[in-house]
Amino acid sequence: MFPAPITSAQENTAEFETTPFIKPTGFREYDARWLFGKEINLLGLQTIGIAIAMLFEERGIKKRIVVGHDYRWYSASIKQALINGLLAGGMEVHDIGLALSPMAYFAQFDLDVEGVAMVTASHNDNGWTGIKMGLDKPLTFGPDEMSRLKEIVYEGNYKTPGGGHYTYHQGFSERYLNDITNRAPLSRKIKAVVACGNGTAGAFAPQALEKLGLEVIPLHTKLDHSFPNHNPNPEDLGMLRDIEQAVKENNADLGLAFDGDGDRCGVIDNEGNAIFSDKVGVMLARDISARHENALFVVDVKSTGLFLTDPVLKENGATTHYWKTGHSYIKRYSHENGALVGFEKSGHFFFNPPLGRGYDDGLIAALAVLDMLDRNPDKTVSALKDELPMTYQSPTMSPHCDDEIKYGVVDRIIEHFTKLTERGEQLANQAIKELITVNGIRIVLEDGTWGLVRASSNKPELVVVVESPTSEANMRAIFKELDDHLATYDEIGEYNQKI
Repeated sequence: MFPAPITSAQENTAEFETTPFIKPTGFREYDARWLFGKEINLLGLQTIGIAIAMLFEERGIKKRIVVGHDYRWYSASIKQALINGLLAGGMEVHDIGLALSPMAYFAQFDLDVEGVAMVTASHNDNGWTGIKMGLDKPLTFGPDEMSRLKEIVYEGNYKTPGGGHYTYHQGFSERYLNDITNRAPLSRKIKAVVACGNGTAGAFAPQALEKLGLEVIPLHTKLDHSFPNHNPNPEDLGMLRDIEQAVKENNADLGLAFDGDGDRCGVIDNEGNAIFSDKVGVMLARDISARHENALFVVDVKSTGLFLTDPVLKENGATTHYWKTGHSYIKRYSHENGALVGFEKSGHFFFNPPLGRGYDDGLIAALAVLDMLDRNPDKTVSALKDELPMTYQSPTMSPHCDDEIKYGVVDRIIEHFTKLTERGEQLANQAIKELITVNGIRIVLEDGTWGLVRASSNKPELVVVVESPTSEANMRAIFKELDDHLATYDEIGEYNQKI
């Protein structure tokens, strides 16, 4: 019998090398992430493979799965340990090798395979690992599947019938790239800085975009798992500064920033200014709703209020629903409600039929932006952005808060502002119009100014965002209110940036 995992262990010990070790906090709301060695070992990953096979059997899903890995020095060994467990559990494993997360999702359709287990820590710092999992394409695990997987892991009653089958798909990336580029090339000559932060997207994104007629200015596209310049994260200020400089130096039409596993794409305009992904979403929603009647969009609670108030979206007859932040939540909600696109402020965009297959793919998002430019041959990206109504929005701020306590801290924050609202008190010299608590708390003031506090789903952090449609002063005022209250919690660390 394979042994049940322990929840703490020390590296370079006999116990670490002979016993599965899995820290429970690695099981997040919709995927799994650990610091390799400090929070999980290879035997622990083998255990997770067995547990995934048991979950498939329990749910009555045919035990077939796609696996791939990102470009970190340890990812291939982690994937191999996971595969050992999957095979022991009787899974039919389809290994596509080095891959982007959307490449693994595409493989589910292309190979007609039910499941996916993509080894990646996305944009997390080097040292992190993780798994994005699914058993019903194009969806990935949500809290129900993650909770049950965690239970199976720690119950320890493992079934290892064997009989698994392994297939390695040599050169699968070409099938993915052929699918992406199987369309008409761009008619407008466009020059773009394509930045990959030395992450996995560097092996695939530039060549795909060049094939479609884009003039590519590569930036940090060489694979380097030490991430020598900055993390491959379209929200990272270092990445944005580098792209800004490259756009200006090369007189480029825009910059495209891909994250570590290629499921997100950030946009920098022709003047070198980063456009928050929710504003990019509004721009794309305008373009898409002009061509699709009664378009339905889904956005997360961190996103701009323009999805509800923009006059062009209203004129086009578009409807928008707000939902929980998290790629799995927005993917599932947009899929189940028939939305054309789901937009998440972090840059996960989900294009459903007829625009896509429903999973998040940074290249598909980039092509949507490029097609929008193609349909507006006389306009720059900055001109399209400037057509949006003005709002004053903060960056996404992420003060540290330990995984074990962050949800409890947010519950206390919700309780505080709920009581303040019940007493009829003002915030930032305004009445509180609405509290949205579907995911943390979004406090909406009478003029539409709002502030959000929620727990990060995949890191030991809180998430803080504020926006005002009326003035920078009101945006700063609500931030100060939130900042002053959060400063009373010893459990909350300092912000990674201020406004």
